[in-house]
Amino acid sequence: MSAVLAGPDVTRQPPDADTSALLDRLAAELGLIVTCKKNGRTALIRVDGAGVAPWREHYPYDQRMARKAYEAAKRSLQIELLKLQRSVKASGDRLLILFEGRDAAGKGGTIRRFTENLNPRGARIVALEKPAEHEQGENYLRRYLPHLPGAGEIVLFDRSWYNRAGVEKVMGFCQPEEYAQFLRDVPEFERELVNDGITIVKLWFSVTRAEQLRRFIDRQIDPVKRWKLSPVDLASLDKWDEYTRAKEAMFSCTDLPEAPWTVIKSNDKKRARVEAMRYVLSVVDYCDKQHDIVGQPDPLIAGPVLALPELATGEHEMVIPPVLGLAHPRQSTTSVLHGRRSISSPLASASAPAG
Repeated sequence: MSAVLAGPDVTRQPPDADTSALLDRLAAELGLIVTCKKNGRTALIRVDGAGVAPWREHYPYDQRMARKAYEAAKRSLQIELLKLQRSVKASGDRLLILFEGRDAAGKGGTIRRFTENLNPRGARIVALEKPAEHEQGENYLRRYLPHLPGAGEIVLFDRSWYNRAGVEKVMGFCQPEEYAQFLRDVPEFERELVNDGITIVKLWFSVTRAEQLRRFIDRQIDPVKRWKLSPVDLASLDKWDEYTRAKEAMFSCTDLPEAPWTVIKSNDKKRARVEAMRYVLSVVDYCDKQHDIVGQPDPLIAGPVLALPELATGEHEMVIPPVLGLAHPRQSTTSVLHGRRSISSPLASASAPAG
């Protein structure tokens, strides 16, 4: 018998006890209890035993998008994505889409729906590992340059350079001066990319705390999803407020007219996927666009950061780093783009937020 067949059956291995204890504690902080149902799945309930639907927390709809409506909308929009890809290839344009957000916010599933029918020869997914030691510091942004779209190509980043503004900042994986330098460099870096002919679309997937916890619990009990529970992911669950402040600081420094952020409320994954597709299709021009199919994204689900805030006005606690007067100022990393041939793009002018 092969080693693989003789090995332990991962489908029967119980969830890690320490992880279970952590998730139980986080649920208790929200006034909830993790319980096991008769079918073996878990659920969150209130301490009085009443059931809860975490996805409805602060969500503008009281029913999830129906499967039939979702499949119909997804197919129509995927056909439009194919038209977009053909247009990009024919014109030699370059389209870059960044997918950012909290862990378990639905980025990966949305990327799969974006690309499942695209021609892989003209559409790439980039998901880089953590930077090597030599890629830290002044080389941090340069490590992404080889992965940018070439002429006629669409590239989707499953997390991007904004890791530094999120997980690296919150988890202490970069120095404060490196974080400050990053927020100082990114606006000019992205302006250089746009001036070089790249259209940048930046999507932030927003999930509420209880729904994120529910998804982590599902990952814990599902053996084919358990690999997604990395130690960093679990440690991040205890730092919700820190991530919120880091996200608000990131928005404040990097929500640019040339490359604005768009928030996608993703408690309902189906709606999030459909509206993310619709948003991208609505802000770029391409041949044979069916405007009646694309329409405009649902403003309750997809919109600018100021239109879909995570916090109420009085709850904002901005953490803007001191980006001026650094002890060791460095030349901007964007200088690496200097001297490259600028390519004018009709797509670039369409990257402003809808509405």
